[in-house]
Amino acid sequence: MHCTGYTYSFPFLPAGDGAVVSVDDNRVHPLYKHVFVPQLAPRLAFVGLPFKVIPFPMFQIQASWVAGALSGRIQLPSEEETMEDVSALYPELETVGWPVRYTHCMKHSQFEYDEWLAEQCGGGHADRVEEWRKDMFDAAKRKKVQCPETYRDEWDDHHLLERAYQDFNNYSS
Repeated sequence: MHCTGYTYSFPFLPAGDGAVVSVDDNRVHPLYKHVFVPQLAPRLAFVGLPFKVIPFPMFQIQASWVAGALSGRIQLPSEEETMEDVSALYPELETVGWPVRYTHCMKHSQFEYDEWLAEQCGGGHADRVEEWRKDMFDAAKRKKVQCPETYRDEWDDHHLLERAYQDFNNYSS
């Protein structure tokens, strides 16, 4: 495991003409669904690249997907199919005016992506992001727009914390 920070850099991987992964303006390319390098899937995978997300639940689901693919329990599409998916993503991002450096930003699509990952992992409840987390994320996003200077200082959604505590108690029982 290598943690390289907020600017993607992989000095431990070959660069130049023989590189299977490149970084262009913080876009890690090519990556199938922000995780697998098509040419080397499932042997080379990146967990934790998406940003502007609820990170740890997403990264847990990504890790489960990788583990399933490595074990053979989950079958990935062919290299050709994964490259087609990668190639289709970039024009979509360009069409909506999304800069290259925001390729892995998922502030508008996180929960759909999480659900897709959970389906890939077998669709079990354990792989799904809890509704209270989604509600908390949405409430914080709204608060940030309404009060950008103080959104972290005040919290008026205590009912969401209660739902979280109840959920945590289910795990500890």
